[in-house]
Amino acid sequence: MEAFGSLICRVYTSRAQLPVAGATVAFTQQGEQGRHNLLAVRVTDENGRATPVRISTPNAAASESPGTVHPFAVCDIWAESPGYELLVVENVQVFPNTETLQDLELIPLPEHTPALLPEHPVNIPPQNL
Repeated sequence: MEAFGSLICRVYTSRAQLPVAGATVAFTQQGEQGRHNLLAVRVTDENGRATPVRISTPNAAASESPGTVHPFAVCDIWAESPGYELLVVENVQVFPNTETLQDLELIPLPEHTPALLPEHPVNIPPQNL
C-alpha cells in the first residue's frame, strides 16, 4: 500500500524573515543516472508560502525492522526569485502521513549582478532514527 506525505515551503529573506512573494519553487527527486525528475513547480503567495506538494513515500510499516528501507522519501528543492541567488536544498525528508515545512532563505544579489548557480547546495543529512 502506497503512502504519501506533503511538503510545504516558506520562502523568506533576511534575519527578519521577510516573505518573498512570487518566488518559483521546484520540487525534484533524483532518478536513474543522477537525473532529476520534476515533481511540481509552485509560486509563493504574499506570505512567501507555496501550496503543499503531495509526495509518494515508503509505507511506515516497511521500515519497522533493521536493514529495511528508510521510512521517508527524499527530494530536492530549487527556489529562485529575481534579485536573489538561486537556492538548492538537497535531501529534504518527507515522512508518510506527515506535513513537512521547509524554510528557504533567499540571499539578495548585489545590484547589477546576474543570477548565479549556488556554489554549495544545502544538504540535509538523514535523520538519526
